[in-house]
Amino acid sequence: MIIVTNQNMTETQWENLCRNLEERGFQIHVIQGVEKRVIGAVGDKRRVDFRYLESIPGVEKVIPILSPYKLAARDVRPEGSVVQVGDLKIGGGHFGVIAGPCAVESEAQMMEVAEGLKAAGANGLRGGAFKPRTSPYSFQGLEETGLKLLAQAREKTGLPVITELMNLTELDLVVEYADIIQIGARNMQNFGLLRAVGRQPKPVLLKRGLSATVEEWLMAAEYILAEGNEKVILCERGIRTFETATRNTLDLSAVPLVKSLSHLPVVVDPSHGTGKRKLVIPMAKAAVAAGADGLLIEVHTDPANAWSDGEQSLDLNEFGELMKEVRKILAVEGKQLG
Repeated sequence: MIIVTNQNMTETQWENLCRNLEERGFQIHVIQGVEKRVIGAVGDKRRVDFRYLESIPGVEKVIPILSPYKLAARDVRPEGSVVQVGDLKIGGGHFGVIAGPCAVESEAQMMEVAEGLKAAGANGLRGGAFKPRTSPYSFQGLEETGLKLLAQAREKTGLPVITELMNLTELDLVVEYADIIQIGARNMQNFGLLRAVGRQPKPVLLKRGLSATVEEWLMAAEYILAEGNEKVILCERGIRTFETATRNTLDLSAVPLVKSLSHLPVVVDPSHGTGKRKLVIPMAKAAVAAGADGLLIEVHTDPANAWSDGEQSLDLNEFGELMKEVRKILAVEGKQLG
C-alpha cells in the first residue's frame, strides 16, 4: 500500500508511523517529494486497519496497490520517475539517447565513436566489455580492458557510461567503472543478480527478456526496487515471436502500456529490436512518438567490420541523421534532450 503524508505531519508522528508499520511486519520504502513524503509499505495488509492509518494526523490518503508489483506501480509516483547521471536525464519530460558500439574493440575505436556521438548530441555512451554470445566461440569481450577504455572515453567526452553486467563475480568491477549497469535480456529473471544490483547505488537499466510478458518484466524490476535501489530504467528491446524477417519483434505497444502501469522510465532499443540497420531509424522515430523516455542505439565507426552486431549498427553519419529526426519529434512532444 501507499501512504501519502503532508507537511502537517511532525517528525515524531512520522517516526511513530514508520515504527508501527515495521512492527507489523511491513517493509518500508520512503519516497521523498518536495511537499509530501510517501511510504511504500510492502507486507500483509490484513495486519493494519486502513481507517486507522487515515486517521493519523498528517496522513493524506492510503492507497492499496492491487498489482503484484508494488514499488514499480504508477500509484507510487504518479508523476513518473526521473533517473539522472550527470547531464543525462531519463524520464519526466527528459529524453536520453545512449549510443555506442555493441562491443568495445580498441582505444582508437572507442575514442572516435565517443567523440562523434558527443558531437551529434548523444548524452550517454554504451559499450560491451563482457559479451553474452549465443556461440561460445564468438568474441566474448575485452572484459576489464574494455571497462578501462569506456572510462577513458567518458573522461574525454563527459558522457556517462552504460555497460552490461553478466555475473555476480563481475559486479564490483562493473560498479567501479560504469555509471549505469545494464541487465541484459538473458538475465532479466536472474533474481540473485537483480537483488545484488538492487543493493548497490548506481542506476540499473533492465532489458525485457526474450519471451517475457510485461508483468514478468515489471516483477523483475520489483526485485531491484525491493532491495532499495529506486533508479531503475526499463528497456524494450524486442521479443521473440514466430516472425523471422527481423531479429526480434519490437513491441512498441509496451511503451505506453508500461508507462500507464509503472512510474519507471522506459527506453527503446531498436537495434536489437530489429537486427537490421535500415529499420533502426524508422523504429527509433516510432519509439519517440510512442512516448519512450529514451533510446539505446548501436553505433560503430565501421559497421561492416564490427566484431559484433555490425548488421544492426549505424555509422556516425547515420546516427547524426537520426538525431536530427529525434529532435523534430521531441519538439512536437514537448520533451527536451537530456
